[in-house]
Formats: sequence, structure tokens, C-alpha cells
Amino acid sequence: MIPRMIRLFCVRLVAFAFTAALITSCGGNPPPPLNARYSDRPQVNSPVQRQAVHIAAIPRTPPPAIAAESAIVIDAVSGRVFYAKNADQPRAVASTQKILTALCVLDAGNIDQLVTVAASDGNCEPTKIGIRAGETYTRRELLKVLMIKSANDVARSLARDVAGSQESFATMMNQKSVSLGMRNSNFRNPHGLTEPNQYSTARDMAIAGRAIYRSPLMRSFTAMKSFKFVFNSGRSITLQNTNKVLKMLPYCDGLKTGTTNASGRCLVASGSLNGRSVIVVVLKSNTANVWTDSAKLLGWALERPIPSN
Repeated sequence: MIPRMIRLFCVRLVAFAFTAALITSCGGNPPPPLNARYSDRPQVNSPVQRQAVHIAAIPRTPPPAIAAESAIVIDAVSGRVFYAKNADQPRAVASTQKILTALCVLDAGNIDQLVTVAASDGNCEPTKIGIRAGETYTRRELLKVLMIKSANDVARSLARDVAGSQESFATMMNQKSVSLGMRNSNFRNPHGLTEPNQYSTARDMAIAGRAIYRSPLMRSFTAMKSFKFVFNSGRSITLQNTNKVLKMLPYCDGLKTGTTNASGRCLVASGSLNGRSVIVVVLKSNTANVWTDSAKLLGWALERPIPSN
């Protein structure tokens, strides 16, 4: 005969395993894997982890109507999907893919290393700040320009410095995307100008956005509304952040804009309010709606009360 206490323990163990399996099956895919370099996952039983129960709650109100053809809203802590619209449809994502460029530069390390500009770095259009061959800037300075002003010559300069060539850097971007769990992307350049067979999805760009959001340095850059860039000559210019939602919502703190004829207007946006943080991706929107699309989704996900325990 099996003692009563052992039988009771076995029954409870089986019930717990069944409940855990049921929860997993109902909760959708697990959050995408993240490189430990960007991970700031809370420790077990920490206040931050307990708060994440509220962070991951899906809003009870219906999501707002948006013009963007693809979109997704995810919780920045857990990766849980709040809303998705054609989130797995491959399409051009323009300069939002500079998020991958920045992640690859961070992986290379030593962001205070000097980068010497080459003449070939300027072989791109249309957004450039005009850095010149022979000038030197730190990777840190150029990353800030990349994320705030979206300069294509800066993207090419960083790519060549890190990988030796634009082609080798594209390979690095694709390897990075796979390591993050981005399953439906292919990158051909560091800046996002249209090329054949270059694409991503709203879901994949949300994964990239979540990864970059875990870097305090990059969050500090993408939250800047403007900053002064000083050329080697001593001349300085004030660069305005291309993300207009930063001026629309006080809790918006990033991330990256993008626009080409093929992609339409795109934005990967982030925001934090009342202990919650979310990533919003809108792709193939238009000039009249890209900012309001993103602002409405951020507001829908964040402007709601935290449920009581």
C-alpha cells in the first residue's frame, strides 16, 4: 500500500503539470529569445516580475482602427502580443531595419572606437548628414545619428567599419535576426533603401524593437527629440528626431522611423506608462496617418488602469 501522503502528493503533482500545460497551450508562442547582451529579465519573485503580471494583460477595449496595412503591439517585458494585423506579411520596412544595424554594431563592442569615414560611405540617397572621407567619429556618436536622424551615409560607415563591407554586414544582420527569433526577414543593406529580396514583417520588427529597447544606451538615444552633432571641422548642426510621436505623447520614448516608396510610412515606436512598456509597429501606413496610427495603438495599450491584486 502506498502511504496516503505520497498518494496525495502524486495527485497534486499531476494536477499541477496538467494546469501548466493548459496555460502554455492557451498563451500562444513564448517570447522570442534574446541575446544576453540586451537582456534585463527580472529575477524570480522580484517586484518587477510580479508587476509583469499586470504589464502582460491584454486591454479589454477593442483596438483602434488604423490605416497601416500591417501592425502589431507587444509587451516589451514578456513579448506577449496584444494586437496584430497582417503581422506576418513580408514587406519592405525601410529605415526601421536600422534597428538591426544598431544591434550588430552593439554586438561588435567598443562603441567608443573611432570610425574613419570612407568616400564610398556617401554612395547613398537621400538622407545624409554629409560626413566626409578621412573624418573620424566614435561609433557612439554615429549610432546616435543613425537612430535619431536616420542618416544613410552613417549607416554605411558603421557597416563598413564593423564588417569590412556592406555585403558582409548584411550577412551579419541576417545572422543576428535569426538569433533573435526573427523568422521571416532578409536584409541586403544597413540603411533600408529598397533592394530586391529585402523584406521583414511587423512581428519580426517588433522582436528587433524589443531587443534594442533592452539597451539603456539605445533607449536614451531614441528618446531624444534633438541633439547637436559636431563635425570634425568644428561646425555643428542640430538634428531633429524623425519620430514625431515623441512630441505627441509624453510617454513615447522611441524607436525608429522609415519611409520609401515601396514601404510606405513605417514606424517602430515604444512607450512606457504606469509600469508598462510596449512596442508598436506600423508598416505601410501613409503620411497622413503614420503618427496617429502609432499614437492610437500606444494609447490603447498603455492608457488603462492597472488591475488590483
